[in-house]
Amino acid sequence: MSSPTQSFNDGVVNIYSVGNIAPPGNKPKEGLTLKVGSLRYEERTVGMGRFWSAMQAKARIDLILRVPQLRNVSAQDVAIPVDGKQYEIKQIQYPPDVDPPVMDLSLERIEAAYDLA
Repeated sequence: MSSPTQSFNDGVVNIYSVGNIAPPGNKPKEGLTLKVGSLRYEERTVGMGRFWSAMQAKARIDLILRVPQLRNVSAQDVAIPVDGKQYEIKQIQYPPDVDPPVMDLSLERIEAAYDLA
């Protein structure tokens, strides 16, 4: 039995790290620095089980994106898909038996957006 082939036709997401973006010598300012650019994705459905489990943990999952697997993306990063909104990565899952290898990013929308470097 072969693995299902994954397509990424829904858009492009950029992944950013959060850190100090102030010039040296200035007051520190938290902002976003590009970590991975132009990563294609497929938007997944936020199921009822995942939605309510997140609510019980005092979190909110607004969006799930399936992207090609990269091991340098972490749950401390921020994703900005084609809608231009900023989302905190709350969880990363690595589904087995998908070709090419993928990861699912569970995202929570950020209310107060970071500045971009």
